[in-house]
Amino acid sequence: MFDTVLVANRGEIAVRVIRTLRSLGVRSVAVYSDADADARHVREADTAVRIGPAPAGESYLSVQRLLAAAVRTGARAVHPGYGFLAENAGFARACAEAGLVFIGPPADAIALMGDKIRAKETVQQAGVPVVPGGRDPELADAARELGAPVLLKPSAGGGGKGMRLVRDLTLLDEEIAAARREARASFGDDTLLVERWIDRPRHIEIQVLADGHGHVVHLGERECSLQRRHQKVIEEAPSVLLDEETRAAMGAAAVQAARSCGYVGAGTVEFIVPGADPSSYHFMEMNTRLQVEHPVTELVTGLDLVEWQLRVAAGERLPFSQDDITLTGHAVEARICAEDPARGFLPTGGTVLLLDEPSGDGVRTDSGLGEGTEVGSRYDPMLSKVIAYGPDRATALRKLRAALADTVTLGVQTNAGFLRRLLAHPAVVAGELDTGLVERVVDDLVATDVPDEVYEAAAAVRLAALEPVVDGGWTDPFSVPSGWRLGGTPRPVAFHLRVQDPVEYVPRGTHTVSADRVSVTLDGVRHTFHRAADWIGRDGDAWHVRDHDPVAAALSRTVHAGADSLTAPMPGTVTVVKVAVGDEVTAGQSLLVVEAMKMEHVISAPHAGTVAELDVQPGTTVAMDQVLAVIAPREEETA
Repeated sequence: MFDTVLVANRGEIAVRVIRTLRSLGVRSVAVYSDADADARHVREADTAVRIGPAPAGESYLSVQRLLAAAVRTGARAVHPGYGFLAENAGFARACAEAGLVFIGPPADAIALMGDKIRAKETVQQAGVPVVPGGRDPELADAARELGAPVLLKPSAGGGGKGMRLVRDLTLLDEEIAAARREARASFGDDTLLVERWIDRPRHIEIQVLADGHGHVVHLGERECSLQRRHQKVIEEAPSVLLDEETRAAMGAAAVQAARSCGYVGAGTVEFIVPGADPSSYHFMEMNTRLQVEHPVTELVTGLDLVEWQLRVAAGERLPFSQDDITLTGHAVEARICAEDPARGFLPTGGTVLLLDEPSGDGVRTDSGLGEGTEVGSRYDPMLSKVIAYGPDRATALRKLRAALADTVTLGVQTNAGFLRRLLAHPAVVAGELDTGLVERVVDDLVATDVPDEVYEAAAAVRLAALEPVVDGGWTDPFSVPSGWRLGGTPRPVAFHLRVQDPVEYVPRGTHTVSADRVSVTLDGVRHTFHRAADWIGRDGDAWHVRDHDPVAAALSRTVHAGADSLTAPMPGTVTVVKVAVGDEVTAGQSLLVVEAMKMEHVISAPHAGTVAELDVQPGTTVAMDQVLAVIAPREEETA
């Protein structure tokens, strides 16, 4: 076994890998950019090395800086986690050339399976069924031969980027051109392939494990059909769709796919499966790394996949055969991301002010968070994963819903409440899943209205702050916030508050107050409040409650009568500014572009007018709701 391993990643996966290294008595080396100097993975590692400024291209994606850090700290091996350089064949080769062990598959296997076209051809020759399709340069002809609907996919890509579903072949040329632009921008390669679209498909993947001595086994399947915009949000093991015969057949096909590319280590073979006919499964791609959803496999098999990655990389043989692998119980995982469902799942950010992460019997949280963690806009929005295990699926789902209700991340908006509601949807409970289910029901699961209890809890906290300190002596009755008036009927104390629209609320319920945390119970539901920053959480959801000054708001409306302030929809960086103060603009004209967590958002003019204020320039970092510009309408429109 290695004595020192460098973890070439950040966030929850770095913390996860460090945990296993510690259990094996292996010294861990963390790397960090300037943005992560005080991150949890840095604090938990045995040693940490700065590798550059915040931009990933100058830090986490810098092969030379990572290798230099490994050499400087005496690391013998490098664990890439997932994302960043985990599936980069060049990085794997560079590690080998530097005398380091890359804890992953051989570089040639990464390169082969990273090219979707070559990967399909290779596994097909090994007898693995693939989705009917075609490739460049006969892409358009193949699409027309397949017939609508078809799916366009970048050969070099993943994560849903550049994928386009074409249901009308008269738009095929236009869709191909758009897919090429996205692929070129995301992966630097605009090569495409086309596949027959399977309506209401299920996404099922098989975990494989191979050593360097020719022994390959599979560890069962994971159901990953709950997706939004081609991104997985909930995963579980095993799948309710598969019977033992189909599971064995798909597992054998995954093993063949791994053998076909000379695979070594932990990897995942992904299949598209018609829900009406699970036996008609087809290979989609192979992920040559550890998957985000690996904990559900660990819980039902009892194996630590990171440990076996390390052991295989160190040259050990797998001591178990396929017959030794059993699946016991059921596990479900939810991905907690910095995003706001009420704003169309736009990325969020901020400082984690108060953090409660669930634990206990059958509950596991893999997280990179801590109180004080700064969640910025430069990296992936996934913050943590909450996983629940039980003897059966119903128990695991129930435990995960409860765990998400107990998840509190005040200061940063997350999708935890949305995921809790998704897990309670009748189709999910019944196991009637497909990759389009989340998009069909998303509007019913997004909480856009602020519950009355949130305002009431916030008002109760403010009332508690007004209570006089009683020190065993006399209390001035005028200091008690009772609403008492001389010669008049007492009037309850009311507070002007705002989350979205301003409201006036009178507090009720019971509450207990500590230094920064407030627990407010209303109608039997506990609310957690961060008093200093006015954040409140309940059942996985969170709101930023602020005081509202009606007089100041009225004066502001008078000053900016008719004008519209354009605000940042998410924390991020302004990348494009197309106007200057004094410019005339038309309604809907693109004015600025804000980028965060690999997502761009165009800011457009709400009406025709003049740019009255412009407070940003390219490169400006902005907070959510920060004013970017003010557009004064034309006089004839306000007359």
